[in-house]
Amino acid sequence: MTATLQEIVETRQPPAPGQLVSVRNRRFVVTVIAGSSTHKERAAAQNLVTLSSVEGDALGEELQVVWELEPGAAILERASMPELSGFDRPARLDAFLNAVRWGAISQADTSALQAPFRSGVEIEDYQLDPLPRAIQMPRVNLLIADEVGLGKTIEAGLVVQEMLLRHRARSILVVCPSSIQIQ
Repeated sequence: MTATLQEIVETRQPPAPGQLVSVRNRRFVVTVIAGSSTHKERAAAQNLVTLSSVEGDALGEELQVVWELEPGAAILERASMPELSGFDRPARLDAFLNAVRWGAISQADTSALQAPFRSGVEIEDYQLDPLPRAIQMPRVNLLIADEVGLGKTIEAGLVVQEMLLRHRARSILVVCPSSIQIQ
């Protein structure tokens, strides 16, 4: 027996603000819910849900979905304290503490760079020079003017990736002369 779309829409309850949900195989926190307001729309109750990501690289990114139409959307159970059954092995605890340290270091420590390790290119030492400068600037404005073939694109890419990883930028403007736009 298959359910019609109307039956599915009527049985799916929207989440409440602050709840943890799973959408598109990622975890989000519900920030805003905008329900349908007209009488006709209430019969098919559709809610526009604004979500904020709680996962690693996408932390803080927003996503809007129509909850009732989003395939695979699910409300995760409210977080509760785990039952304690004993102590972790020292090696497991050490791995956990390292993961917490590595995840938190990027926001506080300006000398810890992530972009060089996440890039898929071979980096020369001199290509790292603009990166620490950019991190120390309150608003990043760089002119990268190296000789031809020394990797200006790689330098710019590292700066952009680091700013995105640190959630200091959402958009980037690249300015170049019109004569080299094709390149």
